[in-house]
Amino acid sequence: MSDELRGKVALVTGGSRGLGAAIAESLAARGADVAISYVASADKAEQVVAKLEAKGVRAAAFRSDQSDLAAAKSLIDEVVSRFGKLDILVNNAAIVVSGKKIDDPDLDTAALDRMWQVNVMGPVATTRAAAPVMSDGGRIIFIGSLNGSHALFPGVADYAGSKAALNGYARGVARDLGSRSITVNVVQPGAMPTDMMVDALGSTEAPDAFLDMHPVRRIAHVDEVAALVCFLAGVDAGYITGGTHDIAGGLGI
Repeated sequence: MSDELRGKVALVTGGSRGLGAAIAESLAARGADVAISYVASADKAEQVVAKLEAKGVRAAAFRSDQSDLAAAKSLIDEVVSRFGKLDILVNNAAIVVSGKKIDDPDLDTAALDRMWQVNVMGPVATTRAAAPVMSDGGRIIFIGSLNGSHALFPGVADYAGSKAALNGYARGVARDLGSRSITVNVVQPGAMPTDMMVDALGSTEAPDAFLDMHPVRRIAHVDEVAALVCFLAGVDAGYITGGTHDIAGGLGI
C-alpha cells in the first residue's frame, strides 16, 4: 500500500463500523491521519482507532449525532483542534428505513422524517461546517447509494430520495469550492454485507433473484468501495469533481 495520503487528515463520519470503518482503515493504510465519528458504538469506535494507530498514523474517535445539526460545527472544530487541519471529508454516516410503500397505512413517517434529517441535512451541516476550514486542494466525498439514481424496489421512495438529494447538493458544492481545487464527488454503492443491508433486505445473504440483477453476480466487498473512496481522495483524482460514481457490479445498467 502506498503512502500517497501521508500528511493528510481525514474525517469519516459513521466510521465505527461497516463501510465507514473500512474506509477509515483504507485511508490510514495509505498514510492519512484519520478521525471518525460515531453515535452509540463507543467500544467499536475505539477498536477502529486502535486498528488505525497500528498502521502508524494518528487517529481519534468523536461522539457526534448527525441528526443533531448543531453538533456538526463542534465535530469539525474538535477534529481541527486535535489534528491541526482537515483535508478529506467522507460523509458516510446514514441510516435506512425501507420496506413499506408510501400508501401503506402503517408507514412510519416519523422514522422516515428522521432518515431525511440524518441522510441529507446531517451531511449538509457537516459540509457547511467543514468548507471554511478545509485545506485548499481538499476532498469531499459523499457516500450515496445506487438507489439515488435507480429506485430498485418498491418501498424505497424516501431512502432513494434522500440519497438522490446528495447528488444535486454535491454538484453545487463542487461548483462553489472548485476555485480552491477542492473536489466533491458521490460514491454510489450497491448492496454490501453491512448492518444497512440487514436493515434493508433482512440478511447479509443476498437472495438469488437479487444477485441475478447484477451482471457481476455478487454484492460488493466493503474494501472495494473503500478503494474507490481512497482513489477519489488521492492525488490522481484532482481533476474529477461533481461526479456520481456507481460501484454496484452493473446493477441498474
